[in-house]
Amino acid sequence: MQMAHLLNTSFIPSSSPTLRRSPSLIHIRRAPTRIHAKIREIFMPALSSTMTEGKIVSWVKSEGDKLSKGESVVVVESDKADMDVETFYDGYLAAIMVDEGGTAPVGSAIALLAESEAEIDEAKSKAASSSPTNSSPSPSPSPSVASEPAKNLGPTAVAAPVLVSSSTHPASDGGKRVVASPYAKKLAKELKVELGRVVGTGPLGRIVAKDVEAAATAGVSAAPAGPSAAAPVAKSAGIELGTGVPFTTMQGAVSRNMVESLAVPTFRVGYTITTDALDALYKKIKSKEVTMTALLAKATALALVKHPVVNSSCRDGKSFTYNSSVNIAVAVAIDGGLITPVLQDADKVDIYSLSRKWKELVDKARAKQLQPHEYNTGTFTLSNLGMFGVDRFDAILPPGTGAIMAVGASQPSVVATKDGRIGMKNQMQVNVTADHRVIYGADLASFLQTLANIIEDPKDLTF
Repeated sequence: MQMAHLLNTSFIPSSSPTLRRSPSLIHIRRAPTRIHAKIREIFMPALSSTMTEGKIVSWVKSEGDKLSKGESVVVVESDKADMDVETFYDGYLAAIMVDEGGTAPVGSAIALLAESEAEIDEAKSKAASSSPTNSSPSPSPSPSVASEPAKNLGPTAVAAPVLVSSSTHPASDGGKRVVASPYAKKLAKELKVELGRVVGTGPLGRIVAKDVEAAATAGVSAAPAGPSAAAPVAKSAGIELGTGVPFTTMQGAVSRNMVESLAVPTFRVGYTITTDALDALYKKIKSKEVTMTALLAKATALALVKHPVVNSSCRDGKSFTYNSSVNIAVAVAIDGGLITPVLQDADKVDIYSLSRKWKELVDKARAKQLQPHEYNTGTFTLSNLGMFGVDRFDAILPPGTGAIMAVGASQPSVVATKDGRIGMKNQMQVNVTADHRVIYGADLASFLQTLANIIEDPKDLTF
């Protein structure tokens, strides 16, 4: 990433396929580092343009380990994703200054790298004498709940929760998805540990490397742990009412963006669209793994092509840009926050490829493995709560974009037909929030008319 040379970061995310399902990692240019004797400071890297601090998910290497240039050393949680980070230099990981779960500002030291074993002791002394800002691990939301069951359990019972017999645990989504750091997944594969049975001790129950190692050490003997042993784990992972909970890195980023959006003068326009034809098309091609989200994104993109001002953006309050691409960002709720994966060039991609791409983006978003270009390049945003039965709502405009459209559920409605009779049609409400510095009421009205025409006669969506 181009910001790195401004931040003196000595690490870059891997360009090798070390993340989940081998997506490519972002690149940060090699930067100069501060060198004291033969000891280098390892900095918190900038993994996105909006990242101001990062959280250490897990250290891939331990203190004293020998490192080779290009080797993965630490997994960092940015405001949007978890990424493996590699070292630029050969040497020894002499001292870790920010523990797992701890946070540090971008550009601050998180560890020290010694050129040889002879400098390790000196590096440890330097680390002990320094006090990195905000390097303490985040406090547990409910320490009293976590510690209470330990008083009533024997030594063997305390070790048992490493593996649980239940298929659902704090790091899963209804038992279907396991949330683990990239290195933990890789380690689990090497050690043949079933992640679905490992209890995560990382942030929000995420499985980190030490959890996998503990599970591998425990082996099958810990697998039959009964409900009584698993119960304290489930209790500690719950919500403790009346306690304060600090924002996660992602929640902090969402908070900053929402506050920033208040500085933009916005207005809203609503429209009712009949969806009978779209519903029929969806029913016809659903078996080909086409999603309704992809259909709505495609329809929106085609409408934006005809109304480029609605696809524009204003960042400085003095000028605006007609964006050359139509990139549809779609809001997705994930554990601990919200992210907007982007369907790039949605007007040019066929509906089948668009649907496959959307599924891939959602999987990566929920695993926190999206790359920056997959979430920060949107030119228009969709937020759909129709699947929850919500009939209408307003959305907050994301900073740096011109408009966002809130989509409600398609519901049967009694309407008057053109010949004066009463009929039944499926209709949905859409509400667009726009930047009034650039987009005016007539612009949105015209755009919504075009969108309605496309949805009510969707033959162009499958071309």
